Amino acid sequence: MDASVWIVNIVVLASVLGTDLGRRKVGMARLLRPAIVAAVIVPMYVKHPATSGSGLVLELAAAALGLLLGLGAAALLKVRRNPSDGVIYTHAGVGYAALWTAVIGARLLFVYGSNHWFTEQLGRWMTQHQISVDALTDALVVMAIAMLLGRTGTLAAKRRTAVTGHVATGASAQRTQVVR
Repeated sequence: MDASVWIVNIVVLASVLGTDLGRRKVGMARLLRPAIVAAVIVPMYVKHPATSGSGLVLELAAAALGLLLGLGAAALLKVRRNPSDGVIYTHAGVGYAALWTAVIGARLLFVYGSNHWFTEQLGRWMTQHQISVDALTDALVVMAIAMLLGRTGTLAAKRRTAVTGHVATGASAQRTQVVR
């Protein structure tokens, strides 16, 4: 596997932790930034996506796992509406950072292990299942991007809920609303 997996994972981790840790305003730029990151990363690093067979199954499974992990991360991201000015913001703490770091660390450990610890076993498995190195690399990149987009899609939905929940509550607008 090449450096693309390392680069994508480090960019995703830095992007997520840099924009989510602590108390952060949820604006359109924050919601669009991950889509822009995906639009740049996918064409740059997913060069030969599998279109059939086990490689395609692996890539789709990695995308599904990434999406589920993104939803899990989003569950740790609290969304609140400030009653005084109506600003929507998030709060992410240690658990959120730990999940992202553990997932990305595990992916990077797998990449390292595939090059240094279990190269022969992985090569045999890939040959038996007719999975190319490109398909495996693409699967890891797609998993990272799917996790990022899963988190962002959920954040957008929570933001919408916080906005519409405030309008619907009327008199209770004086309290800070939390969307879990």
